[in-house]
Amino acid sequence: MILSTASATLVPGGAWLLVTVAAALYILTALPIAWLRQMSAAALLGGLVLHGLLLIIDIGGFGQPMPGARLGFGPVLSMTLWLVIAVYTVESRLVPLPAVRKGLGAAGVLAVLMAALFPGELRQPGSALAPLHFALGVGSYGLFGAAVLHAALLDAAERRLRRGAGAATAGRTLGMPLLQLERLTFRFVGVGFVALTATLVLGILYTVQWHWGNHKAVFSILAWCVFAALLLGRRLRGWRGRRATRGLYAGALLLLLAYAGSRFVYEVLLGRTPA
Repeated sequence: MILSTASATLVPGGAWLLVTVAAALYILTALPIAWLRQMSAAALLGGLVLHGLLLIIDIGGFGQPMPGARLGFGPVLSMTLWLVIAVYTVESRLVPLPAVRKGLGAAGVLAVLMAALFPGELRQPGSALAPLHFALGVGSYGLFGAAVLHAALLDAAERRLRRGAGAATAGRTLGMPLLQLERLTFRFVGVGFVALTATLVLGILYTVQWHWGNHKAVFSILAWCVFAALLLGRRLRGWRGRRATRGLYAGALLLLLAYAGSRFVYEVLLGRTPA
């Protein structure tokens, strides 16, 4: 199947220089070369800053002949990954997690390139509250993305424990005690759940495109139900470990399908603009 890249012509020409530099910095972060380790943190920070600038230019529609915002598959995925990298960058100032840096560098390269190649069409907001609805939605994506990252670290630590490593050894490998990592993971889930709830309320009450037959609405509600069950199960029944992380992964997948999945099919595979 041939991917459609017709929308790539919509990217301002000058932005490609920023795309190239940001991708190069992320690549430096991801390369498994010993002498680059000292500069990998600075490279990730530089890539994050340029990545954020690209998002402002791209989503804001700067340099385009008509006003509007790009809310396509590429920019939404890019902003979500940018938020995850930003959370890691702030967190790493307190708790170094160098093992995660390479993976985030690779994710940053993907995010920058996807936003540049598949930016989507310029669209006018359908409601005065549409920008807030979008910001809360992408914010919840980023928070749940950060939770998924920490859950993956928890699963890795659990595998080490199953192989006979002590809890203290696994905690030292991660850079923080396991219980602290678990609490941090579910703090991200809790805040993300609040943001998702606000997104759904705004969507139902004020967004003109919202209707219950919309697959985006269905997947969003299903994701909300999964996260609600996860938080209740943890609070009332003490869910933890693989049961908790699998629930988190399931909810995050539903949330990804709610917006980015459908737009991937429309914009990338079919080369069409969704309604």
